[in-house]
Amino acid sequence: MALDISCGLGFPLIELANRLGNSSKVFGIDPWKKATERVNLKIKTLDIKNAEVINGVAEKLPFDNNYFELVVSNNGVNNLNSMKLAFSECYRVIKSGAQFVITFNLKDTMIEFYDIFFDILRTNRLFSEIEKMKNQIYLKRKPLSEVESILKESGFTIRNIKYNKFNISFLDGTTMFNHSLIKYWFLDGWKKILKSEDLVRIFEQIENRINDIAKKKGEFYLTIPYITIDSIKECVILNSNIKLFK
Repeated sequence: MALDISCGLGFPLIELANRLGNSSKVFGIDPWKKATERVNLKIKTLDIKNAEVINGVAEKLPFDNNYFELVVSNNGVNNLNSMKLAFSECYRVIKSGAQFVITFNLKDTMIEFYDIFFDILRTNRLFSEIEKMKNQIYLKRKPLSEVESILKESGFTIRNIKYNKFNISFLDGTTMFNHSLIKYWFLDGWKKILKSEDLVRIFEQIENRINDIAKKKGEFYLTIPYITIDSIKECVILNSNIKLFK
């Protein structure tokens, strides 16, 4: 049994179901109803028999204790309402000795954009908006040290942490703001940082700045750094004859 929390549009849920085969069952859970409907359509279209998606939250998992051999999340923990509660629930439903593997973006995600945003806010003396931007980044992308601490407090033992990154390149700023990833996943959040009377003016300045950079360099790219944490629900050996599970 495996579980993908905050499974979004179905990765790695569907990939896991395909790789583990019909001797296993893979569940996904996400509060976004349209996403779960989309994933269920994918499952049906691909004729996958061993996957099921539930509309719900990781903070209240509808599963028995010690139910799963594997729990994963691909950049889903950044969207949790309560990481502490969700990790505690994952610990409850996972079997002793089983893995809990998560990936998540770091605070310097899209730093190239945020540096420009910060500079333009400062130039326009929008200092309270700078604080709102910083708070938004913190809420969406917790520091690694904080995630590690919550994992350990929840009872997990961290076995390995790996850092990696990739770039997303755009022709220019206009193209970037029209890209579906930016338009549907980030732009609304960025706009909420600003007052309505400043919105058009500030974003015009940002777009023009990015366009100038792209004209000189031939592109504008965003860096996406991320972490993978491999942890387990470990057993404690009291002596050579007795084992108790954490």
